[in-house]
Amino acid sequence: MADLIAVDDPADPRLADFARLTDASLRTSLEAAHGLFVAEGEKVIRRAVGAGYPVRSLLVTPDRVAGLADLAGSLAGPVYVTPPEVAEGITGYRVHRGALASMARRPLPEVGAVVAGHSRILVLEDLVDHANVGAVFRCAAALGVGAVVLAPRCADPLYRRAVKVSMGAVFAVPYARMSDWYGGLAGLRAAGFSLLALVPDQSAAALDEVGLAGRAALLLGSEGDGLSSRWLHEADRAVCIPMSPQAMALGVDSLNVVAAAAVACYALMRGSG
Repeated sequence: MADLIAVDDPADPRLADFARLTDASLRTSLEAAHGLFVAEGEKVIRRAVGAGYPVRSLLVTPDRVAGLADLAGSLAGPVYVTPPEVAEGITGYRVHRGALASMARRPLPEVGAVVAGHSRILVLEDLVDHANVGAVFRCAAALGVGAVVLAPRCADPLYRRAVKVSMGAVFAVPYARMSDWYGGLAGLRAAGFSLLALVPDQSAAALDEVGLAGRAALLLGSEGDGLSSRWLHEADRAVCIPMSPQAMALGVDSLNVVAAAAVACYALMRGSG
């Protein structure tokens, strides 16, 4: 096993990668500047390592050392061991899973390279909630969607909260980020994708009744406003998830973005023929 380094000072500079993990603005700038992200929990850490992300360092509580012995022994980076109360002082929250890994990011591929070879993809426009992004990735992985494309302002799939909610699915589903929101959909159309805009409007075609021959890209909009007017205009077709008459009578005319993603991914893959 790698040498274990006991730490009992929350201000120890060696643990800067793990400091104030609940401060989203700090982490966004720090992680981008240093090319890192943080994975939490043994299962997620192992999935990240299995996907080829290098570990910079581990921070574990004493009760988790034995369970991570094999992994720690294969790492080049340090393994810091600290009591739960010190870990909480470092991170800003109680680390229930007892293990955190600081991991190095890898360069993102181009959109064209990510979607090549896939017939069903998701395209996310401006989802800014990290938990929602992580949950959408989990839906995509569970239901077999080939890849995810992010608009420039989408939340970071490797932010700790997104990684945690996805249960490591962000390491399993290939993804890329558009550099051009205004013209980004044109590249997908040029690659042979039909662009389907998921909307709450019940006058749109039901997604599970739309013929999906060839390649299809399902566009999902932001949590509050949905898809932008430009992307709605650029789409080849608007589609919806039909709501029951009972739901409509109660004023429930749509699903939240995660529930919609789950239903839509299922319908999308059923139509992959």
